[in-house]
Amino acid sequence: MSTTRRAAVVAIVVCALAFTVAVPLRTYLSQRSEVRDQEAQQSQLQREVAQLRDRKAQLSDPAQIEAEARRRLRYVKPGEVPWMVQLPDDQSGTPAAAQPGTAGQPAPQAPWYQSLWAQVSGG
Repeated sequence: MSTTRRAAVVAIVVCALAFTVAVPLRTYLSQRSEVRDQEAQQSQLQREVAQLRDRKAQLSDPAQIEAEARRRLRYVKPGEVPWMVQLPDDQSGTPAAAQPGTAGQPAPQAPWYQSLWAQVSGG
């Protein structure tokens, strides 16, 4: 056989091997990145489970449940007086009734669509 034929046969064999190895190698690399992503997601979920277990342990204490109910649901015990602080509506810090020139005069009521448009347009 001549060297040209040998070189051609070797080139064909090398190309065939390259094509034979390329597809499984590509599959291996993509699966490896998927495994890495799944492991990261699993570790995140394990952290969330640990946090939820800690929260469950906290809520098994009746005092903690009472504190949560008072804070989030604004529960009060019988005999307690609840206080709610409401801030004034305007931005100046003075109540609308205390502003000069407005005492005794009812504010003109604009139609609802004008109020809505003023809120949407920022005016």
